[in-house]
Amino acid sequence: MSLQSEISKNGVQTTAVSGQSSTAEEGTTYNVAGNGNVMENGLQRGLESRHLVMISFGGVVGASIWYGTGFAVAYSGPVGALICFFIVGIDVYFVMQCLGEMSTLFPIPGAFIELSGRFVDPALAFSVGYNYWYLWITNIAGDFNASSIIMGYWTSAVPSYGWILIWWAFYQVTTLLGVVVWGEMEFYFACWKLICIMGGFISAILLNTGAIGHGHEYIGFRYWKDPGPFANGINGFGQSFLLAAVYYCGTEMLALTAAESKRPERDVPRAIKQTFWRILIIFMGLVFFAGILVPSNSPELLTAATKSGKSPWTIAFTNAGAPQLGNVVNVVMITAQFSSMNSALYVASRSLVTLASRGRAPKFFAKTTKNGTPVYSLVFCNALGLIAILNYRAGPGKVFTYLVDISGSATYVAWAVIGVTHMRFRRAWVLQGNRVEDLPYKALFYPYGTWFVIFINTFLTLIAGYSVFIDGFDAVGFVVNYIVVAVFVVLFVGWKIIKRTKMVPLMEVDLVTGRREIIPDIEEAPKKDAPWYIRAGRSIFS
Repeated sequence: MSLQSEISKNGVQTTAVSGQSSTAEEGTTYNVAGNGNVMENGLQRGLESRHLVMISFGGVVGASIWYGTGFAVAYSGPVGALICFFIVGIDVYFVMQCLGEMSTLFPIPGAFIELSGRFVDPALAFSVGYNYWYLWITNIAGDFNASSIIMGYWTSAVPSYGWILIWWAFYQVTTLLGVVVWGEMEFYFACWKLICIMGGFISAILLNTGAIGHGHEYIGFRYWKDPGPFANGINGFGQSFLLAAVYYCGTEMLALTAAESKRPERDVPRAIKQTFWRILIIFMGLVFFAGILVPSNSPELLTAATKSGKSPWTIAFTNAGAPQLGNVVNVVMITAQFSSMNSALYVASRSLVTLASRGRAPKFFAKTTKNGTPVYSLVFCNALGLIAILNYRAGPGKVFTYLVDISGSATYVAWAVIGVTHMRFRRAWVLQGNRVEDLPYKALFYPYGTWFVIFINTFLTLIAGYSVFIDGFDAVGFVVNYIVVAVFVVLFVGWKIIKRTKMVPLMEVDLVTGRREIIPDIEEAPKKDAPWYIRAGRSIFS
């Protein structure tokens, strides 16, 4: 393959790809931005490996995890919360295996949203596209809700909606700076967040052993015995499963960032392998420490019945006689929100861009600036996040619960669709005469892992609202838990009827469009001779 750079009359540099290739269209021309990054489908391929790893990490581990772990402990107990997060962690692992195989070969805008329409049915791309979009809208609203909870710890002089409007204006500015600036911001915010989490682990150990505070009281596993390892039975498990889905949701955003990655064939598999284990360790660690810091029946933990909620770390510092250190936890949560909010807006806006560019949403949402920033989509998604203002009347705890229910159910639906799409892709790949060995990334334990993804996420979607049938029918809870499923089915059936779509036959599945030429990985310099601190940094941040 040969590359030829040209300068057109209007001064825009292009790169023409020529030569025979089975994975790239001959004569394809790409615009190149002033910084040398390729512009494709209006978006800039400016994200590097370190960006992908830390973007996924930063988007998943948000501010609410610090008090959300207390929410999980309150509903299902310390051991119950650990079990829920572990099971959903296994689920996510196989979801990422499915995505890794497809997105490495097809790093296209919309990722699994578009691939579901290509490999299964165009109506599925329409329904899952909107499902994934409003999933992230609820996450944006959740972050705004989190900001009011966090800031309310310091003062009650400003109403909750006031803090939400302040943060709304802040993020509206930062998200319009372009993907390269955004990627750099996200990288450093995520690095800081990782440092804070390590600090959280250490402080939890010191609190538990009595090294912090005046009492010097050893806690150990006291709260696993009293009030006990589990709480609220099956109802508590259902709520914690939804919460775990909300927190793990975002790991799959790596597939979406592949469309703006410089080297998707190299960087996406690397990011998938590294990100999952870091997130699993972090979530399991935070849930574990939350469960040994405070009892599950603490009235200060966030639940649907509370008007406010504190982090288990804040409660533990107060109980240890060092309440002033709770301010440090709040600072950590606010800085954590910088990263998670930017990621949520990124994914929501890119999902809307994909819908608009395919004629499934108003066309103007697909418009981007010269540097590839989808302005209209960003402004609209950020504005929809203002539904969090509802917490002024209902209370942050109730709004948090509603958002968890909606976002969790939507996440399970999206993951189930990823499993179905991967199953269809692999069958079409083999049926059309291709070899599995030729895939740049192969899903581990196929087909068992893929079947597990389809089954477990369908099952968890159906039982998500189990608690609404206990002790009398809860109509509001039923709607909140199952509205996502109803909307998904209506969108799928409606688009299928209107557009007369049909399931794509396996022999007609498009396995050519969007495939990328595999470029040999050239290392600029040997890494093994670098100083130990450089090697340590690479292992953490790349």
